[in-house]
Amino acid sequence: MNTALILSALPAHYGHGPGWFILIPIFWILLIGLIIFAARRRHWQQAPAGAESVLRERYARGEIDETEYRQRLEVLRTKLK
Repeated sequence: MNTALILSALPAHYGHGPGWFILIPIFWILLIGLIIFAARRRHWQQAPAGAESVLRERYARGEIDETEYRQRLEVLRTKLK
């Protein structure tokens, strides 16, 4: 069959050139990826703080001094080994 005859039978939106059909799957892949990323990020933010992060926060607030911070950090790290 003649290609021009086949193309003339198609609706007008098919004649705008190749490549447009790939945008829809890319859009959905990006949207689903964004949803997964947002859900994981939210989960990470709700995770309980570890002992080292609590210790860092206490040091940052001035509740403990540097020597006490370093001593406690060393104890935490030796217990984890």
